[in-house]
Amino acid sequence: MAQTITEKIFSQHIGRTVHAGEIIRCDIDMVIGNDITTPISISSFNLSGAKKLANPDGFSIVLDHFIPAKDIASANQAKISRVFAKEHKLKNFFDEKDMGIEHALLPEKGLVVPGDVIIGADSHTCTHGALGAFSTGMGSTDLAFAMITGGNWFKVPESIKVVLSGAPKEHTTGKDIILEIIRLLGVDGALYQTLEFTGTTIPHLNMDDRFSMCNMAIEAGAKSGIIAYDDVTKEFLSDKNLAREPRIHYSDDDAVYCKVLEIDVANLEPVIAYPFLPSNGHPVSQAVTDHIKIDQAFIGSCTNGRLGDLKIASEILKGKRVHEDVRLIVTPATQRILKEAYRLGYMDIIIDAGGVVSNPTCGACLGGYMGILGDNEKAISTTNRNFVGRMGSRSSEVYLANSAVAAISAITGYITDPR
Repeated sequence: MAQTITEKIFSQHIGRTVHAGEIIRCDIDMVIGNDITTPISISSFNLSGAKKLANPDGFSIVLDHFIPAKDIASANQAKISRVFAKEHKLKNFFDEKDMGIEHALLPEKGLVVPGDVIIGADSHTCTHGALGAFSTGMGSTDLAFAMITGGNWFKVPESIKVVLSGAPKEHTTGKDIILEIIRLLGVDGALYQTLEFTGTTIPHLNMDDRFSMCNMAIEAGAKSGIIAYDDVTKEFLSDKNLAREPRIHYSDDDAVYCKVLEIDVANLEPVIAYPFLPSNGHPVSQAVTDHIKIDQAFIGSCTNGRLGDLKIASEILKGKRVHEDVRLIVTPATQRILKEAYRLGYMDIIIDAGGVVSNPTCGACLGGYMGILGDNEKAISTTNRNFVGRMGSRSSEVYLANSAVAAISAITGYITDPR
């Protein structure tokens, strides 16, 4: 019987053919924890009586939410992970010395590769599906089970085939494609299913676009997002010291899908997700008509903090000035991205325009620090969620958009079409 790419990944891992709906026990190639969720996992690990990690090279801890620590509580949270990492001589431990947002840092380090099974105690772990891997978020105790045993239980998900056609126009990006998909499916339209992105559009999308799309698969309720390995993936991995040899899989032409969704990307304009759901998408032309005044523009996060995002922002901001009533906050996703952006002159342009650059952190995205919104403030943001109170005050509003929209809006003071 024909298989999807997701079914093939699990089949290879457990040594027999599996199909959607089966419950299986599967070894995991990479387990990912962060400073918020890992202390719970460590507590469960210790309570179990376990003395060592089942697969220490397949376990990474990335301190990325509140690092450098914003207060005593966050400092103590980080300390728990630091102590554990030292006790277990953890090779893949990342803090201020080599920092980055986990879903950008691990691909950069070559620690997640095509064909992997990956879990993380963070809902946006599905980002890594852009490499042709199965990657999903789980709870902290699920993480602990994987730390102890090296594997976990999975229900093999059904797949929705998303067929994207046409080349995107300028300033229409992977972020807009996934916002349109979420608009069509709703926030629960893909519950425990894989969004498999296919079609003639895919070769036109760089890895930044692909990471953004898989990152936000969870916002449609999906278990994972995935894009098959191709020349773009190969080029991205070419300079990486990969942790494992890639295992390449492709869906069979007659694979079974629970649904097929077709989208004409060639005619898609930038999409703005209005408060208070990522599925509340509207074309940027409507947002312009609605004349939405903003107080803050944010460019960064695990969704849109990559070098391509900073390049787009700098091209728009060059020679311009951030509006006097707007704060522009830019958060590169890793230190390597930050250094490269400085080398290429992107950061000088952003700072000269009136933007402020922070260290790599998830802080602003989840309303923790480095960009909190006050009462009744509005933000245009490249992050992935815009729930009530997501970035600060419960009376604030977050409009999700791509980096070009955020940059041009920072200049005008209103949500603006960058085209």
